[in-house]
Amino acid sequence: MLSQKTRYTIRALQHLADRYGQGPVPLAEIVEKQNIPGKFLTVILSEMNREGLVNSQRGRDGGYMLAQPPEQVRIGDLVRKTHGSLALVPCASRFAYEKCDNCVAEEECRLHHLMLYLRDETARILDGVTLANPLPEALNSTYNVDN
Repeated sequence: MLSQKTRYTIRALQHLADRYGQGPVPLAEIVEKQNIPGKFLTVILSEMNREGLVNSQRGRDGGYMLAQPPEQVRIGDLVRKTHGSLALVPCASRFAYEKCDNCVAEEECRLHHLMLYLRDETARILDGVTLANPLPEALNSTYNVDN
């Protein structure tokens, strides 16, 4: 399950993607339109700034903007940066691997192999979706998404 932080991050950056190229977006606008607590959003956007995904501008006309075109910001990367892993169990994680407690040997564990498959398919799907294209074209009509 995605953490609240991950969901807020994706929503905030989707909002910035909608306004891409129009200058800085005030924090208060994102807070109001996306229903995200201001203090939490400030922390999230600061982290995304350090990650190179968001730029900020101070002052009266300041705010936040995407540092990259929306087509280049993959949802999979946002999940990894905020959630840490796409894997559902520690033994299937690429970057935070841990042997599972109370498990059989991994080469014998059918759950381990299933979780590796699910991790890879999740990565394939999330890395194929960007802030500019929230769903692959084939799914847009199914989920009534307007790009």
